[in-house]
Amino acid sequence: MIRPPEYIRSIAPYVPGKPVEELRRELGIGDAVKLASNENPLGPSPMAVEAVRSAAGGVNRYPDGSGFYLKNALSEKLNVDQECLITGNGSNEIIDIAVRTFMCAGDEAVMGTPSFVVYPLAVQSVGARGIQVPLKEWRHDLRAMADEITERTRVVFVANPNNPTGTINSAGEFDDFMQRVPDGVLVVVDEAYREYVQDGGYPDTMEYLRAGRDILILRTFSKVYGLAGLRIGYGISNREIIREMEKVREPFNVSSVAQAAAIAALGDDAHVERSVSLNEEGKEYLYAELQRLGIGFLATEANFVYVMLGRPVASELYGRLLEEGVIIRPVGTDAVRITIGLPEENRLLVEALQRVMQGGLDL
Repeated sequence: MIRPPEYIRSIAPYVPGKPVEELRRELGIGDAVKLASNENPLGPSPMAVEAVRSAAGGVNRYPDGSGFYLKNALSEKLNVDQECLITGNGSNEIIDIAVRTFMCAGDEAVMGTPSFVVYPLAVQSVGARGIQVPLKEWRHDLRAMADEITERTRVVFVANPNNPTGTINSAGEFDDFMQRVPDGVLVVVDEAYREYVQDGGYPDTMEYLRAGRDILILRTFSKVYGLAGLRIGYGISNREIIREMEKVREPFNVSSVAQAAAIAALGDDAHVERSVSLNEEGKEYLYAELQRLGIGFLATEANFVYVMLGRPVASELYGRLLEEGVIIRPVGTDAVRITIGLPEENRLLVEALQRVMQGGLDL
């Protein structure tokens, strides 16, 4: 039997958040609440839904492989040339494309930990090495990450806001970091949750693109735009970097339905505003209720809350909440990540937490 290289055999596969349908099958719970995958609880814009219906009749044809009309819409919204854009099957695919384009066996990539688990998986899949730098005060330690850059470093990943902590690095911190990154190292800034950020000190990474730096900015339609099920994201960089990545990108990697929905979603600013407003209301509610229950958490700039348990009970809490019909996301052994949902979903979560604690689980 043919065997893959050791660096493939040793990969621990990504485990997605449990779908509601799976909970129905396993426990027979039909009205479960999923707060595990940072999805927009409002769903997609009605304009995007209508665009999906209209596009569905043409799925016998291959999609526009260049994504011309979507790139045109993004170009106008972001004030960048189309040649500076690449679209992907979610921003996850663009991470993979960047790694396959600029890294090979023996290279290194620097990243924070805990952060988005796909970064080390993508790096390991090409036989390269991920250098994981612990967070400092729950945020990327950009100084320590810069210290880890060597002649073998090809890529640095910075999730801002970070997943799973919801924290951000400020404009000043990021600028100091960029001044230390040498030419020839690609800085991949993952801004999947940028639309939710309220902190005025959030960096404008487009400035570095305009300055000619080797930077790739990742954004997605999966979060605030509510199109997670269609799998569509995009990257912004300079023409030279995008040109090389396009050589690796699979043809027809973004469906025609996804492209149509994304174009429509870009035109519905009111839906984005409603989504952000709902998130802020839910955030304040969960802050107050978690404090009342004596449960530790981090203030977030995203659409989820990182809950610190103080001891290794994350798996037990996850299991107990499943029995209550609430799906959350364990993060390691002593923390969980909870998506901010609709008001009723947030209330059901809090009630379930209370029952679990009354049942003897000390949080």
